[in-house]
This record gives sequence, C-alpha cells and structure tokens, in this order.
Amino acid sequence: MNRSQLDKYITDYYGVRAERLFEKNPGFQAYRHNDTKKWFAMIMDLPESRLGLDGQKIIDVVNLKCDPILIGSLRMEQGFYPAYHMNKTHWISIAMDDRVPRVLVQDLLDQSYASTASAPRRQKRR
Repeated sequence: MNRSQLDKYITDYYGVRAERLFEKNPGFQAYRHNDTKKWFAMIMDLPESRLGLDGQKIIDVVNLKCDPILIGSLRMEQGFYPAYHMNKTHWISIAMDDRVPRVLVQDLLDQSYASTASAPRRQKRR
C-alpha cells in the first residue's frame, strides 16, 4: 500500500482528510478524529537513516498507534520500525511499500483509529 492508496482509504472509510500541520515538513500528513482531534495516523516522507537504516533514500512511512503487545512482534518483521518521533511503546512506523501487506496496514490503521477514539459517554444513574 502506498501513500496515495492509504490517503484514499482513510478519506473514504473514515471521512477524514489529511492535514499538513508542519510548514517545515510538507510531506507530513496528519489524520485526526473529527470530534476529539486526536491523531490516529501520520504519513511522512523520511530519509532511511531516521528509521535506523543505512542510507539517505527518502521513503514514505505511516505512524500508527498500536497495542504494545503487538509492537514487539511486528518490529521483528520486515517494514516495521520503532515509531519515528512518537512514543515507541504505543506507536509504530510502517514502510509504505510492498514489504507490508495492504490488509495488515488496514487492520493496524483500524486498531489505531479505534484506540484513539473518544470513550463512549456513561449514562447518568437516576
């Protein structure tokens, strides 16, 4: 899944449009819940070295919030990295190329969206 495919999926499925919040980084696109404004995804273009790789080639990655139990096993797989510029316990960076299957990226995105959604309001007791 590439950047444009993921952007289309988020826009179509969640009705959320990308926001470019950083003037210095026009290749960074944030996706936030419409009600709480909490981020659930950030697509970025980064040099490989920012992910601990050798080289300066620019690659697209997405940061997603993830269950800490999954992060350890995912990081052992190709295309997964410690979250760039986010809490590495709760976020993960995923290469936006053919290394990670589309369905897995979508599943992790869905989990990120759900884990950052507002909690349902409790009904008042009478």
